[in-house]
Amino acid sequence: MAETDRSRAFTKNVKRIVVKVGTAVVTGKDGRLALGRLGAICEQLAELNSDGFEVILVSSGAVGLGRQRLRYRQLVNSSFADLQKPQNELDGKACAAVGQSSLMAYYETMFDQLDVTVAQMLVTDKDFRDKDFRKQLSETVKAMMKMRVIPVFNENDAISTRKAPYKDSTGIFWDNDSLAALLSLELKADLLVLLSDVEGLYTGPPSDPNSTLIHTYIKEKHQEEITFGEKSKLGRGGMTAKVKAAVSAAYGGIPVIITSGFAADNIAKVLNGLRVGTLFHQDAHLWAPVVDTTSRDMAVAARESSRKLQALSSEERKNILLDIANALEANEKIIKAENDLDVAVAQQAGYEESLVARLVMKPGKISSLAASIRQLAEMEDPIGRVLAKTEIADGLVLEKTSSPLGVLLIVFESRPDALVQIASLAIRSGNGLLLKGGKEARRSNAILHKVITDAIPKTVGGKLIGLVTSRDEIPDLLKLDDVIDLVIPRGSNKLVSQIKNSTKIPVLGHADGICHVYVDKSCNLDMAKRVVSDAKLDYPAACNAMETLLVHKDLENNGVLNELIHALQASGVTLYGGPRASGKLNIPETQSFHHEYSAKACTVEIVEDVHGAVDHIHNHGSAHTDCIVTEDSEVADIFLRQVDSAAVFHNASTRFCDGFRFGLGAEVGISTSRIHARGPVGVEGLLTTRWIMRGEGQVVDGDKGVAYTHKDLPVLKRT
Repeated sequence: MAETDRSRAFTKNVKRIVVKVGTAVVTGKDGRLALGRLGAICEQLAELNSDGFEVILVSSGAVGLGRQRLRYRQLVNSSFADLQKPQNELDGKACAAVGQSSLMAYYETMFDQLDVTVAQMLVTDKDFRDKDFRKQLSETVKAMMKMRVIPVFNENDAISTRKAPYKDSTGIFWDNDSLAALLSLELKADLLVLLSDVEGLYTGPPSDPNSTLIHTYIKEKHQEEITFGEKSKLGRGGMTAKVKAAVSAAYGGIPVIITSGFAADNIAKVLNGLRVGTLFHQDAHLWAPVVDTTSRDMAVAARESSRKLQALSSEERKNILLDIANALEANEKIIKAENDLDVAVAQQAGYEESLVARLVMKPGKISSLAASIRQLAEMEDPIGRVLAKTEIADGLVLEKTSSPLGVLLIVFESRPDALVQIASLAIRSGNGLLLKGGKEARRSNAILHKVITDAIPKTVGGKLIGLVTSRDEIPDLLKLDDVIDLVIPRGSNKLVSQIKNSTKIPVLGHADGICHVYVDKSCNLDMAKRVVSDAKLDYPAACNAMETLLVHKDLENNGVLNELIHALQASGVTLYGGPRASGKLNIPETQSFHHEYSAKACTVEIVEDVHGAVDHIHNHGSAHTDCIVTEDSEVADIFLRQVDSAAVFHNASTRFCDGFRFGLGAEVGISTSRIHARGPVGVEGLLTTRWIMRGEGQVVDGDKGVAYTHKDLPVLKRT
């Protein structure tokens, strides 16, 4: 089982949870209560309480809040002359006493609005030295839990005889972090959540873009790597106490999460098993290797390997692809066996038929993939091609050349054959690659990745292509805009939107494949039946399959519409109608025209003419692939000119919109973007340009001695 699956599985059995809120979360920069932030936390705790969880809150912030209030009181009571004198430092004990009542008043007011009762519990270190106190504490909390009361604990700094934290860390506990850890152990909690002002424990200062979040703290590794105080890599003194408390609780058997209290729903995410913050667990060393590879490490390794790949000759890069094609065919049996296991698991899990269809590697698929790779290998080398050549001045020549983009991150759906296509295109275009496939194809992706990377020579290295095995790693990768150059998501509209909203890296791709076939009144009936049937039935789960059939209104009266409908229904296609077609054809009305069935189903609608078809496509399509079937060339030209999609066809199935069928060798996906690449994205879409200048010692010198010619020169074809 993967580390992330195992490490967060404990949340399924959580009943009693201790939540500690840090000062930086409770108060703002001015020392006042951060009302909105604290209110959101109270709402989360109230919801947990309502859902049957036993919630215990440990809250800091009293001293800071009291200091702010006493400073105000000091200001009000001071004369102008008093204010000119040096101000004495306020007594910390007095600040604690004043702040505690204010803090508790807020909690009572907020929780009362949420129909939750709270109880103030002030304790000191000395209290816990008394066995009778500890026993009574447990019984009191147990009684409150039965009545759904949330106890709010705080160290009673007003009467504590201990010095300030970090000056005196002796005793049973020494601050509210260690108090939270102690209470978790004493009250037999199932989980401790320490809310801070950062996401968790980092490998360096959180503000440093090179720092990465440590998802799972492994004592054997991290206690030696991370130092605190003045030499801290984290740059946060408060994290010292949290880590010490977390380790204490975790090795006492209580799982601990350090995460941000600034996010509105982090507590809920933790309890839902999502990987947020840093986990501390006594079994952490069993889940992950002591030496691990971060997302940044993987991306940097891919970039370094891509540069080694680019340094090879064209023939050497070609041979890598041929070796991969041979390796796939040589390992066909084991690939098929792993794919069969994925399919069986998906079927047992009750996945939709369309998803299982994408997952299956049919007989002949490996041979087909190998053939496409060999076709790609025989294409002209795309790297370093001279696209334009200009004489800038006498003896000064500028060339515009093709160049790899750098490192690509591809997030793709459950089709394992996509991994092979994408990897081969990345190698041909000289790019490094990070791949994240669907979890349904985990075994298939793993064996295909191994076969491909084993075929890459050591002079380049298998790290050219990294396989991301956990969805939880994606957020970290999307932050690496200094290492990753392009993200191509292949999946649902939700996935594409999430990725676009989560990264500064350019994103290329399409969200939906709402493809249309419009059958005009001047169509050839036999041709229309062939095109429509193929567009829907050749591979119903494909993104270029027809999802909506549009027909000219005149075809309703001459029987053509009925023949088209009969042909689809005879092949097992379930039909849904638009407002106009559903009544005429006696079929259920569709809930939405913008729907990708990815199965043997489609929508049918009747339109006035070609202009009505164009309008419908623009209003409900996804700018992917659309087709017209007509014998009228003028009508066809209107459709081809006006439909604003990545691919527009006349008398040809939408299924032709494919990198291999276009002669691109393969494709990383089909783009509906309008910048950089559009339609099937092959090698050309994975390239950029750079400028090469060759001179004879020329200098600008204010353009005094340069006679610019700017003359186009012939580009010689490479041999």
